[in-house]
Amino acid sequence: MTDNDMDAERFGSRPGLKHMARSDVAQSDRILDEQLPTSSIPAWRADERKRLIAARLALSGTERTAHAERIAKQLDIVVPRCADTTVSIYWPYRGEPDLRPWMTTAHGARLRIALPVVVGKGRPLEFREWHPGCRLEKGVLGILFPADGPVVVPTVVIAPLVGFDPDSYRLGYGGGFFDRTLAALSPRPFAIGVGHPVCAIPTIRPLPHDIPMDRIVDGTEPLTAPIRKST
Repeated sequence: MTDNDMDAERFGSRPGLKHMARSDVAQSDRILDEQLPTSSIPAWRADERKRLIAARLALSGTERTAHAERIAKQLDIVVPRCADTTVSIYWPYRGEPDLRPWMTTAHGARLRIALPVVVGKGRPLEFREWHPGCRLEKGVLGILFPADGPVVVPTVVIAPLVGFDPDSYRLGYGGGFFDRTLAALSPRPFAIGVGHPVCAIPTIRPLPHDIPMDRIVDGTEPLTAPIRKST
């Protein structure tokens, strides 16, 4: 059994796509029926990216808050509450689920929390420790990160989703930072993708460099058991 197989047992297997909205059925059939050459996939992804970001931005503030609260409750089940757990999360951007209240609560529960930092094009992300009240600076795209936090290595990475498919492949913003980072880290952290249910699509048309998430959390899948007991 590989390390990733052991993680799958410990953290839960990747869920299927069980909650596609009726309004997406025609779009889903079109995506699955199209046969695209590899050279056309980046342009197709760019179009999907625009469509999905527009869909989540069209959600009301009330809907986004409700989704974020459901996701936070699931993260309370999925993320181990152990002394050796270091969780990288994210600062919300363009309608992503706002999990900052969960960050504060998790920090209070003695989890070590970090935020990703883009340190250069084509390079893996760096992770800096975060705590409530720490000094923040603007990074790429104006996304905030801890200015003075020490660099840490996460055991769990929570990555925001622009889109995701039944095999837990993640559509991001196109920079490849999370794929590059997960490939570089050893041991590899457990990867959780989080996003609104409108992010679900039949396929992201994965390429060889794409790395699937170990778990997708969007507030719709019932989770009833912790990954592992606290120590």
